[in-house]
Amino acid sequence: MKENYTDSFFDVGSKYGFLPNNHPLESLPIRYKNLQHLLDKMPVKLSDGSSGYLAFPNKIETEVEKLPNYIDLVENEDEILVIQALYRAYCFLTSAFTLELSYQEFVKTKKYGKARQTLPKQVAQPFVCVANKLDVFPWLDYHYAYSLGNYRFLDKSKGFHWSNLDQCVKFSGTSDESGFIMNHVDINQHSPKLVGSVLKSLKSIQENNDQELNKNLKQNFHSMELVNDRRKDMWVASRWKHYNDFRIFIMGIKGNEEIFPNGLIYEGVWDKPKYFRGQTGAQDNIIPTADIVSGVINFYPKNQLTKYLLDLRKYRPICVQNFFEILTKEMRSAPLLKRLTKTDNQLGMYYLMSAYEEIYFFRNGHWQFVQKYIMQNTKYAKATGGTPIISWIPNQIKAVFSAMQNLSNQMKDSNRWVKSKWIESYLNKVELLNKQLEILSIDTFNPESVFKLNEEIGLEDF
Repeated sequence: MKENYTDSFFDVGSKYGFLPNNHPLESLPIRYKNLQHLLDKMPVKLSDGSSGYLAFPNKIETEVEKLPNYIDLVENEDEILVIQALYRAYCFLTSAFTLELSYQEFVKTKKYGKARQTLPKQVAQPFVCVANKLDVFPWLDYHYAYSLGNYRFLDKSKGFHWSNLDQCVKFSGTSDESGFIMNHVDINQHSPKLVGSVLKSLKSIQENNDQELNKNLKQNFHSMELVNDRRKDMWVASRWKHYNDFRIFIMGIKGNEEIFPNGLIYEGVWDKPKYFRGQTGAQDNIIPTADIVSGVINFYPKNQLTKYLLDLRKYRPICVQNFFEILTKEMRSAPLLKRLTKTDNQLGMYYLMSAYEEIYFFRNGHWQFVQKYIMQNTKYAKATGGTPIISWIPNQIKAVFSAMQNLSNQMKDSNRWVKSKWIESYLNKVELLNKQLEILSIDTFNPESVFKLNEEIGLEDF
């Protein structure tokens, strides 16, 4: 397997992990000054405390009407950092323009209204052009636009901690929006070690080197520990009561028919409406990588929810898609658990079970985010990616449970105390999920009662 997979902006490997190989441009070149000015003035709340365009009904529509069509300039761009910055710009502008109507309705009624159904050609044409240059969909995405390609350092002498990062382009302009998405960037600072441990683990399996394999599995487990540690900071970085201040702007077209009943027309590009999924943390690459290497992917339920999950693969950079494809093939030809059982590598099994635990902690923590940030804030039952909120994450948690149970069956009883403690913990986790789903099946429920179930067995996330 290759050591890295690149598209010039991302360079997936042990050096950069899933982060860009260069920091994104903070703003567009001067030749796009009108577009940059619109982006700077767009957020609901500006940095000086005044109100931006999105704070006023239909103001963004008026400003977009004045915007030049930069298609001729965009067609001639070949510098990757400029192309990515342009894509980010048009992603944000498109979401702001279309979803501003939904936002204004939410401000008045606490319900999401219908979005604008047509994107003007002065936005649509350069947007589609620059999206084609990156080989991605022309809609707000996680990698190039909202998250990994949208950070800047407050203090360049300090690192990737979310409190030292800010967005280059914003919707609400609040610290909660910035903290929310910069926490994702923060988490990915640990992706180089994770990817490195994955590549080395695969090499160790192929070379029949169990000592190195155990060393790399231990590194994989510790990397996931660090990821979970930083993920928990979300509770501080972005207060749950303020999630709706910006959530509407990161909604997708596909799966959100209440907002986009007829899709979106890209004027001057396509005659028929288009449907694209919204950006979502499920497009991050850390957990999918962990699933593939650990074998959790082999236990995904065969249902529509899993189809959604795999559909999100198409919303990643081509280099990431290639990395996943090759990694999946390699792990099928040299399965990790098969190697561990063949050599009776109990220590390796212990590290693999520890990795399963961390994958579970991540998903259960995400499940708690959903309960608090979404279910306690709104009755809208769709995630930003267009997936059903209540069943989406439990679908993946069940896959982890199946992987855990399968591994447990392979472990010897030589250390009965360790195994019995693990079985007890596993059964508590299964019971927790079943109780939550039972409560959620009732039409009227208190999300807080679901959330508190974690506290009863010490799995609260903060």
